[in-house]
Amino acid sequence: MKDNGFSYHLTKYFSDYLPRQTAASVNTIQSYRDTFVQLLSFYKQVYSLAPEKLEYLDFTSKRIEEFLTWLETERKVGIRTRNQRLAAIHAFFRYIQYRDPAGFGQCAEILSVPFKKAPMAPMTYMTTEETTLLFSLPDQRDMKQLRDLAIMVLLYESGGRVQEIIDLCPRSIRFGTANTVELHGKGNKTRLVPVNADAAAIVRNYIRRCKRTDVNEPLFVNRKGEKLTRAGIQYIIDKYVSIAKEHHPELFRDRITNHSFRHSKAMHLLEAGVNLVYIRDLLGHTSIVTTEIYAKANPKIKEEQIRKHSAAVAPTPKYSRKQKEDLIDWLKKNL
Repeated sequence: MKDNGFSYHLTKYFSDYLPRQTAASVNTIQSYRDTFVQLLSFYKQVYSLAPEKLEYLDFTSKRIEEFLTWLETERKVGIRTRNQRLAAIHAFFRYIQYRDPAGFGQCAEILSVPFKKAPMAPMTYMTTEETTLLFSLPDQRDMKQLRDLAIMVLLYESGGRVQEIIDLCPRSIRFGTANTVELHGKGNKTRLVPVNADAAAIVRNYIRRCKRTDVNEPLFVNRKGEKLTRAGIQYIIDKYVSIAKEHHPELFRDRITNHSFRHSKAMHLLEAGVNLVYIRDLLGHTSIVTTEIYAKANPKIKEEQIRKHSAAVAPTPKYSRKQKEDLIDWLKKNL
């Protein structure tokens, strides 16, 4: 590899390859950028190597593994975030393999750094009772609470990821005979999701009363008029869940996150007998295999399927009741 090639290829990777050739989303580019900001900071802090002086030979599998350990011990990141950082590093060095073949072996060494196995976190979702209670709490006469209700209703009804809801503009919502919301998700994929009349009425009321009529402006904003963040939406959810638990402490035993609304919608559709194919399309999953986790995680569905397909264990009567009575009569007469 050329000694001065690292900075050149890193610049091309972020300025041209990701946004133009792969059409990576803004969130993906930002996540990859954060990875390399942390990686360069690690090299400067631990090895006293300034970013402008880094060469390909400075990147080895051993040092990448040390960086990942540093993330966990110094930055206190979880296994999921650690693996996301490694995926970003893998993606860059996979890109390098085809641009600078002289370093193919070195790239292969870095690509051999394994992901860390993380324990499967339990899926948290709300029951229909919890969902109904949560939606009943905001006072729709108050504009701020009307906004909060519109956010929670759309998170649930659309089955959207929180970033998809954050990125919504008024033009993404279509009212009419069929109310729909256009979501822009992972991999720059767009999907059109139906929304029921009640949810559409809440969102329409919010747009009208809060004057969110500029079709290209963010649909949901904070007090400063800025687009809401993930943390901002989670704060809203935590607030209403806390209120609900004060009145019904037996409910909401698991922490409800913004993603719990998406899980809840999928679970409720599954319990209602909706085909997994339609749930897959609603959630924007690439493969139905991903959607099958809802069927595996839902105890109600498991119980129904086990009961439906279990062999009967009770002994089948050999004789009918009438046959038994006739047999008893015969025995009385002849014995």
